[in-house]
Amino acid sequence: MATAAAGTRQKRKRGAPTPIELVNKKDDAQFIADHLRPRPDWTAWTHPRTQAAHALSLVGAPRLGEADLAACYALVEETSRADYEGSAAGWKPAQKRAEMRSPELRYLLVRRGDEIRGFTSLMPTYEEGQAVVYCYEIHLKPELQGTGLGRQLLEYHEQVARHTPTVDKVMLTCFLSNEGALAFYRKLGFEKDDISPEPRRLRFGKVFVPDYVIMSKAVVNEAAAAAEAAATTS
Repeated sequence: MATAAAGTRQKRKRGAPTPIELVNKKDDAQFIADHLRPRPDWTAWTHPRTQAAHALSLVGAPRLGEADLAACYALVEETSRADYEGSAAGWKPAQKRAEMRSPELRYLLVRRGDEIRGFTSLMPTYEEGQAVVYCYEIHLKPELQGTGLGRQLLEYHEQVARHTPTVDKVMLTCFLSNEGALAFYRKLGFEKDDISPEPRRLRFGKVFVPDYVIMSKAVVNEAAAAAEAAATTS
C-alpha cells in the first residue's frame, strides 16, 4: 500500500495563524494528546498470526533521526518505486527525501525491535482551500499486510481529523496502477474527491489522462459537532 506524493500546497497570505498552523506548531506529546487521542495501550501492537510484538510511536519530521528516515525511504522505494517509475512524475529520490523532511509531517512508526517495519505519515494542511488531514504515505512490509494494521493506521488519520479544528476529511493520493491500494482505500470508505484531476484535451487534440487519483473520506469533526449541539439546545 502506498500513496503518491501529495499535491502542491496552496500558499496562504500572512496574518493571524490559522487553526491548522496552530496545530502544526505543537510538539509531538501535545499533538498526541489533543489530536490523536489514542487508547492508553496504543503503542503496542501484536501480529495476529505470529504473535510478534511491535511498537508504535509518533514523531514529527524535524525530530526523525537519519537512520529512521532512511528506513522509511527504503520502504517507499521497496513498495512504490515501480509505480513512480511508471508515472508521469517519475522516481526522483532527492525530491522524495526532501518531501519526507517537510517540517509539518508527523510519522507513525511501526517497529519490531529496533527495525522499522512500517509507517504512515500525515499532515493537517489545506488543499484548494479545504482544511484536511493529508495522508502522505502508508507503507508496510509484506508480513504486516493483510493483518488489519493498515486499517488501524488510517483510523489514526481519521482520529486526528475529528479532533482538528475546521477539518472534516482525510485525503490521500494513489497511483491508478496500484490496484491493490485502490481497493483497500475504497473498502475503508475513501472515494474520488472533487479536486481529483479529470482527463482533459490538450492542444492538437492530445488527451491528458491522469495516472493518479485524489481520494478522501469524510469524518465528523467533534468540535464542530459539539458546537452545533450546543447551539441546538441553547
